Amino acid sequence: MNDLTPLLLAAPRAGEPIRNLSRRGFLGAGTSALLLGVGLRVGPARAGTPAEGAGAIAPKPGTRVAAFLEIRPDGSVRLLSPFVEGGQGINTGLAQTVGEDLDLDPARFTVECAPPGPDYAVVNGLRLTGGSFSTRSSFAAMRRLGATAREMLLRAAASQLKVKQDELSTENGRVLHRASGRSLSYGDLAAAALALAPRDDVPLKDPKDFRFVGKPVARLDTRDKSTGRAIYAIDIRLDGMLHAAVTHAPHLGTEPQVIANEADVAAMPGVRAVHRLPGAVAVLADSWWRARKGAEALKVEWTAPAPDGVDTVSGRFSSAAMLAALKGATEPGIVAEQEGDPEAAFTGAATVIQAEYDAPYLAHAQLEPPSAVARFAADGSLDLWVPNQMPEVFQQVAAKVAGLHSDQVRIHSPMLGGFFGRHFYYGPANPFPQAILLAKAAGRPVRVLWSREEEFGMDAVRPLGFVRFRAALDRDGMPVALQTTAIGEGPIGRWFGAIFKSPVDSSVVEGLDKKPYAIPNRRLDYVKVPQPVTIAFWRSVGHSMNDYFYESFLDEVAEAGGKDPFALRMALLKDSPRHRTLLQAAADLAGGWKRGPFAGPDGGRRARGVSMASPFGSETATIAEVSLEDGEARVHDLWIAIDPGSVVNPAIVKRQVEGAAALGLSATLLEQVVYEGGQRQARNFDAYPILDRTRMPRVHVTIVESGAPMGGIGEPGLPGVPPAVVNAVAALTGQRVRSLPLAKARLSAA
Repeated sequence: MNDLTPLLLAAPRAGEPIRNLSRRGFLGAGTSALLLGVGLRVGPARAGTPAEGAGAIAPKPGTRVAAFLEIRPDGSVRLLSPFVEGGQGINTGLAQTVGEDLDLDPARFTVECAPPGPDYAVVNGLRLTGGSFSTRSSFAAMRRLGATAREMLLRAAASQLKVKQDELSTENGRVLHRASGRSLSYGDLAAAALALAPRDDVPLKDPKDFRFVGKPVARLDTRDKSTGRAIYAIDIRLDGMLHAAVTHAPHLGTEPQVIANEADVAAMPGVRAVHRLPGAVAVLADSWWRARKGAEALKVEWTAPAPDGVDTVSGRFSSAAMLAALKGATEPGIVAEQEGDPEAAFTGAATVIQAEYDAPYLAHAQLEPPSAVARFAADGSLDLWVPNQMPEVFQQVAAKVAGLHSDQVRIHSPMLGGFFGRHFYYGPANPFPQAILLAKAAGRPVRVLWSREEEFGMDAVRPLGFVRFRAALDRDGMPVALQTTAIGEGPIGRWFGAIFKSPVDSSVVEGLDKKPYAIPNRRLDYVKVPQPVTIAFWRSVGHSMNDYFYESFLDEVAEAGGKDPFALRMALLKDSPRHRTLLQAAADLAGGWKRGPFAGPDGGRRARGVSMASPFGSETATIAEVSLEDGEARVHDLWIAIDPGSVVNPAIVKRQVEGAAALGLSATLLEQVVYEGGQRQARNFDAYPILDRTRMPRVHVTIVESGAPMGGIGEPGLPGVPPAVVNAVAALTGQRVRSLPLAKARLSAA
């Protein structure tokens, strides 16, 4: 057996610098910035290396036209995107945005993910795809890129046609000189145009003249996906490639000690080698099926975990024990938000109510299994095909694992089979370091593909969440004070605590802070309680649970004060016309607000719940209609109004909201990762049920463009779904569910 563990522990080479990401990379207080890769080493750029890797110099990210656009002889365009396409439609949106000011139909674009390089650091000086930030962070830069390229084409045409530039116009990929009837295609002009120096003062098109932005342009990736041409990481095949299957340690943090049957496994058909990895053992074979059969046959003795406690994933660690630790935390909270004098308001309150809410660990559980392909070239450099949301970070980690400089690592970023926060660097939750170690040991390209069981065992999970509420009501039943305490740990604090010095983890309190409701006295405290499991960003991050906590408790406040929950929200939004308009839009979409219970079209009893959320720069209002079937909640309709300020492609917005709603409902009804005895109990979809077609409701979406700064789209449709559904269940049954998923509760009609 080959032990590859020491390769991960190699000391830094002399003279190799440490990169410290600056605070300007943070996406603003309270946002869910998906910025991983803290403290990673970056090798210095060497003399003579091409100006396209991590050591290249860009005058300003997003401004060097040649780094983004290849205008081909036939007039089509290859656009190198700063972002990764993973089903969210970013390639189409970018083509619309660039094409608008370039004056070129988006259908003529081919969009690919750009390699690592500073030209593409368009997200506040960094590069990432996540946090529902791609379009809103790059919209201005991509418009300017298109306008700059168009101006360069006009300048080149003026030179060739020997006319003044202001005599020229453009029309869908051609430069026209109408006075003489002459024209040149962009393809004819590309070489000369892209050799020109770009100008900084190029005017942008007036939005009233937009042809593509704001329109439901057809997605560029639909045909390839529907015909099987789309290439994902699991589709990569290289000459001479070996396949690796992996068996991980049953307890996180333990290591392989003895393999009792190594010789027998090594002699199995097609098996080439057995390798020890950090926390795992891998089998290399000439096919993945043979590798998996070998991995399943391994008889491994592992080091023992700590016997007890929640400081590590101990032998007795469990979800219940972790939740008990959160509930039992007695440390004083750090103030995350305060307004007015809550203590005095509680002293004079007519009514005080309180409640505790919790939400479970969640897996990403996406269709695409984790995989990576690594190949070392003859010169020692590395090619890595890996699903990722931050190419530069993966380049840095890969270089560290391989013992190379960053400019010796070429990252290939295939289309993702979904995002959900899964494709960031989470240490042991990622297979690509294993692919690098195995390829180096084998001297051949290696593809690592985790089985579904290994994925469920190693996936980084959404943290367990727990929040405690206390509210004070006056004699009219209106809330006058709210005390909220959020206890736990979030991915921002886990991965960025050393950089962002704020003592409050924004990913723990988002969805609880900055609410639009006019409650005069408020205090939000944060208590950090570390969790030993590998935690991660999960679609809509802290909002995915916190909006459920807050909006459900707000319904409890309404009930305690004798108020209708919709009317109470309207009253509390008296100072926010934007939110009142949005809430009314959701009600109008649903045919008017009614709480119920009432008789549904089938004659059965139904009720509705309402919620609001303010995730990722957008605003949403959600109404759910629910009935009961055999003690379970059945959601018939979801009406969602979203205000993202402005939109690039309304069809993509609608589909993203629908998809996010489905994921939010799946988590509400069914999903939870359960630890018992230090191990996850679900190792495949048979024990981790997700939303199926029979449970999928009708989803109705309306877009309200308020003209506010552009917000995110990929995640905002999710957070309003859990509270709207739970509030509907409470109206129907009289049962207030304070712990998700609903599958844990046996529901009965009131």
